[in-house]
Amino acid sequence: MTRLIRFNKPYDVLPQFTDRGSDSSPRATLSDWIDLPGVYPAGRLDRDSEGLMLLTDHGRLQAWISDPQHKMPKTYWVQVEGTPDAAAIQALANGVELKDGMTRPAKAALIEEPEGIWARNPPIRVRKSVPDSWIALTIREGRNRQVRRMTAAVGHPTLRLIRAAIGIWTLDGLSPGTWEDLEAPTIPGPPKPKPAPNRQAIARRKAAASKSARPEPDAGLKLRKPRKPRKR
Repeated sequence: MTRLIRFNKPYDVLPQFTDRGSDSSPRATLSDWIDLPGVYPAGRLDRDSEGLMLLTDHGRLQAWISDPQHKMPKTYWVQVEGTPDAAAIQALANGVELKDGMTRPAKAALIEEPEGIWARNPPIRVRKSVPDSWIALTIREGRNRQVRRMTAAVGHPTLRLIRAAIGIWTLDGLSPGTWEDLEAPTIPGPPKPKPAPNRQAIARRKAAASKSARPEPDAGLKLRKPRKPRKR
């Protein structure tokens, strides 16, 4: 049976089960929170980001969720420095120019601080002279640190980044550091190819049809032998 779980990843946790960094300074990984052999992350979430991760033991489901070609929407709550104006929000929605090219159109909106948001540990660094605000941003691609680069490109660096949803799955009711099982979906795919035609069977059917179409001689008539010409 396919297993799919959702996990609310805390800040400063690597999105993997082992730390390939220095042994002298081990960092927190998924194994500190999830004791479930056989499941693997379906996509990444940076160490300094928080929120929803999906994990599964099914390779095809993992690829369907994480592969950018399927354009599964991912929604982020982004706390940014300053207050973006309408032009900045529209620029995020239309696409912004990054070093690796133009981003795809997205959904962007200025929002109030999400209800029930938990305190981050450690807290963000704030400047008393500069306000901060929240943006809801939905994208359908997965470039490296894309959301942070997008907000920086419109003049509002990211202070805190929380992934709130992946496709139909959300963070609703899930506390940081906890996980729960989900019902695995049916993975959409291309229609099954039609079986190759049996050429021998087709040839036999054609031969039989051709034979049955020939007119048979009338049994009531006798065939006469041709007469020899008379000598004169």
